[in-house]
Amino acid sequence: MDTRWHFGRRRFLMSSAAAGAAFAMPGIIRANAADATINKWIDEFQPSTLTRDQQIEELTWFQNAAKPFKGMKIKIVSETIDTHVYESQTLAKAFSEITGIDLTHDLIQEGDVIEKLQTQMQSDQNIYDAYINDSDLIGTHFRYQKAVPLSDWMAGEGKDVTLPTLDVEDFMGKSFTTGPDGKLYQLPDQQFANLYWFRYDWFTDPQLKEAFKKVKGYDLGVPVNWSAYEDIADFFTNHVKTINGVRVFGHMDYGKKDPSLGWRFTDAWLSMAGMSDKGIPNGLPVDEWGIRMEGCRPVGSSITRGGGTNGPGAVYALQKYIDWLKAYAPPEAAGMTFSEAGPVPGQGNIAQQIFWYTAFTAALAKPGLPVVNPDGTPKWRMAPSPHGPYWQEGEKLGYQDCGSWTLMKSTPVDRRKPAWLYAQFCVAKTTSLKKTHVGLTPIRDSDIRHASFTERAPKLGGLVEFYRSPARVAWTPTGVNVPDYPKLAQLWWANVAEAVTGEKTAQEAMDNLAKQQDQVLARLERAKIGGECAPKLNKEESAEAWFKRSNGGQMEPKPKLANEKPQGVTVDYDLLIGAWRDGKVMPEGVKG
Repeated sequence: MDTRWHFGRRRFLMSSAAAGAAFAMPGIIRANAADATINKWIDEFQPSTLTRDQQIEELTWFQNAAKPFKGMKIKIVSETIDTHVYESQTLAKAFSEITGIDLTHDLIQEGDVIEKLQTQMQSDQNIYDAYINDSDLIGTHFRYQKAVPLSDWMAGEGKDVTLPTLDVEDFMGKSFTTGPDGKLYQLPDQQFANLYWFRYDWFTDPQLKEAFKKVKGYDLGVPVNWSAYEDIADFFTNHVKTINGVRVFGHMDYGKKDPSLGWRFTDAWLSMAGMSDKGIPNGLPVDEWGIRMEGCRPVGSSITRGGGTNGPGAVYALQKYIDWLKAYAPPEAAGMTFSEAGPVPGQGNIAQQIFWYTAFTAALAKPGLPVVNPDGTPKWRMAPSPHGPYWQEGEKLGYQDCGSWTLMKSTPVDRRKPAWLYAQFCVAKTTSLKKTHVGLTPIRDSDIRHASFTERAPKLGGLVEFYRSPARVAWTPTGVNVPDYPKLAQLWWANVAEAVTGEKTAQEAMDNLAKQQDQVLARLERAKIGGECAPKLNKEESAEAWFKRSNGGQMEPKPKLANEKPQGVTVDYDLLIGAWRDGKVMPEGVKG
């Protein structure tokens, strides 16, 4: 797989307000006596939210804290994305030179990271001294108790190697890596959202706007709901057809039977349609996988057990994916994998894409691409994902990948400590802003609000505005309802593929998926994985009985809607950005 397009799917020591005062760290060598190696690396770590003296203090703390581990060989592993390449090639070298710890940061494919992690969990043999793995495994780590709860670690055994200026409250994704017990299990290292992407230059073209209004009866703009997305897809594919002699399409996706097809759905596609309950970061009691959790116990996926995996909202979501892929995307899209489809919008003939990762930002902003202006500004923008008819205010609206540092109990403490030092080095305020500019995967609120990103924002197509907006909280990773992510995630792609090929209807495919998920939950129940928070399946009842408990369609499983295609609603992008800057999710009066 081309790792340039392989991006994975897939938190409280101090408040931000206290961070400045925290640099009065006892025993620290002051800036005028800074180590020459530290001074050399400070030049690399620009810009920073810290002053140069504060950076020197922070790095000197690392140097002093690492003295007991000098000369040790430590191994770290992560998947291969630009952010981790920077860590492996630059931060690991800097850390080793400053601390004297021989640090190796391996880069492998995401599936291989999970395989290594699972092997270490099952064998209790130390393979790597720390992992960067998706926070999608938070439910797994919480229940299997093979990972070190970081909140306990930072207050206990790891206190002497925990950075006083770590400022966990500054991490935007800390809620993603917190278990039902309130403990932090992982520390965010990089994150990126799955948003809506569109050709701003086409959407603001007067002739195209006039034509859309004539054909569809309302204004061309960022779609607020799936009805509008479908109307826009139809408009560009079947009415516009060509722009400047090039065949254009109103939608882009991928559909090949491949593990990446599973990410396409587990990465919150059902929640975008509206199959989940209200709740941030994940729906409760039913999450975006359709798994119902009561207390901390998963109790079922099928609607007959109170879940939503095969409910009307989920079936609608799958059917719309199939319909749009066949009707509005390039013919070759159905035979593509995630990695093959990723570069296609950059080729200049796609009007919009509902399922687009912000990790693609840098790749689609390269000078010379058909979607980039001569001055380096993009012809495209990113915006909030439109939602389906089952969606209600208060539900999550999409997926956010959050690769996070994980320490394993099977790693000896004397190896865990230097690994934790490196983990913090990669996310410390000294290094994090520069790393964010390299990988465009922001983790700190203070970084995305820095003046350097205000300056760079016009060339990033809305990335900065999104992460500064109140809208960002509705994009979250897989949550704690999923008790064993590796076992359950592998069920999705095979079942979805059977619906794409027509071997099964959307309802049959989701029925099968729900049944298989419940079988996994039953095995975990028998094994008592999770103790008091282990799965415990509900007894089956009729779907109608559960629908009657939906509070008039307000809770999962929600009954089928009489009208699954309400009036399309759009919003002017520039008004949307203005609302974000004013601290609002949407401009006044916009509902869909």
